Amino acid sequence: MNENSFRSREINKVIIDFINNKISEKQNAKLAKNQNYDVVSENKNEPCKWIEKAANDVMCLRYATHLAKGVHPQAKRATSIWLKHEATSKHPLVASHLIRGNQFIDVAVDNAAALYLVGFLNLIYEGETLLSLLQANDPDALAALSDDPKTAANWRDAFCSITEPASHYASHTFAKQIYWPVSPDENMLPDPHNDRHFHLLAPLYSSSLSHWLYQCIQHDRFSEDAKSARQAAREKLDHPHGYCVYPMLAEEKKGGTKPQNISQLNSERKGSNYLLASLPPTWESRDIRPLFHTDSAFLRFGQRKTIRALVREFKAWLMKQNQDGNGSGRSNMHIRQRRDAYLEELFAELIQYRGAFVNQLPPGWSADSECRLPPEECFWLDPYRADTDEAFSQDFQWQDWPGQIAERFGRWLNGQLGSDTLQLSEAEYHYWRKELSHDLAWQRQLDESLRKQGTRLLPAARAKGDGHAR
Repeated sequence: MNENSFRSREINKVIIDFINNKISEKQNAKLAKNQNYDVVSENKNEPCKWIEKAANDVMCLRYATHLAKGVHPQAKRATSIWLKHEATSKHPLVASHLIRGNQFIDVAVDNAAALYLVGFLNLIYEGETLLSLLQANDPDALAALSDDPKTAANWRDAFCSITEPASHYASHTFAKQIYWPVSPDENMLPDPHNDRHFHLLAPLYSSSLSHWLYQCIQHDRFSEDAKSARQAAREKLDHPHGYCVYPMLAEEKKGGTKPQNISQLNSERKGSNYLLASLPPTWESRDIRPLFHTDSAFLRFGQRKTIRALVREFKAWLMKQNQDGNGSGRSNMHIRQRRDAYLEELFAELIQYRGAFVNQLPPGWSADSECRLPPEECFWLDPYRADTDEAFSQDFQWQDWPGQIAERFGRWLNGQLGSDTLQLSEAEYHYWRKELSHDLAWQRQLDESLRKQGTRLLPAARAKGDGHAR
């Protein structure tokens, strides 16, 4: 017995054991339904005929990562594709290229009855699947399939065809299709009246990405590590690591009671596909009261719980940087990014703070005699008062108040962050002021309120001697 023949017999034994198990399962199922079923006369279950049938059934299967039937289960014979990880486009959106680790390869099915073949092709010998051995044209694997070399070669070609791309591409009336405007000339815009200026796109369902996400979420929800971490949190005990929570997680069932009609991986998930929440945030705010009996809106802004926590953290970080740099003004990209991140959070809170007064209080609330806010803060927080107050409107339209608000913010922030051990100067004040003035979200909010009132958006130069004395 030479080495190759022994190896061939070993591979054949793996194949025969698998086929016999399948035959036994099928016979037991038939016996359960019919006690008179004659097992001996069932000659169709011979191994060679089993393999021959499998070689014919493999035409109903195709390796794929993006499925047409994942979009609609009735999109039969529409093309599914296998997009290898190295061929995925790298872009900032969440997509298949972000999958870490091995890429999950699914099996698209035209006939779910042929899925039994997946286990056959994935039989393992010496760490290699039967399919990979056949793709490598392994002589022992071919000999294990059949004693006839020609028959073995034909079966090898049939089984290996499961990885080949479709000979032609086709969509389906149930599949999603999008006409996307594309100009044939890059120097001109697409013409919506010209049919040739459109590409027809057929979005496919990424089963590979969905399966990766499913496994991640299943581990985060039901693994022993996650359970022990949640139990420790409930009991308020320390734990080596945390746990993940997916709020408003939705679950979609693909394929209904027959998930195997979609694909192999969909069948393994029992049709389950997780959908992460992609809803806009819900606006939650307390009852907003007019800012009476205070000289600045920034005093109340700084008293908010979130602002106090944010400023406290920002201040602690600045002091640490000051200590680490020995007061030498050390700066690098990481420090600048962290500092700008704190500022962006403050700007976002400032925009929400202003939005609450503008949207929830009636216009003109700042005209009350109990309101002691300076004019620029009244323009900022009560802009629609200009619709009914002529004097207010004239001063409002000078539009020098956004710069004054930025200055007040800069001085307020310097006061909040400065201390005996952290001295902030005019340089920091000008930096805070300039950053707020140039913040796009801040500018967008101010421009929007100005646009609604039909006023000009650019600052107006004050004419000499116009008597404006604020």
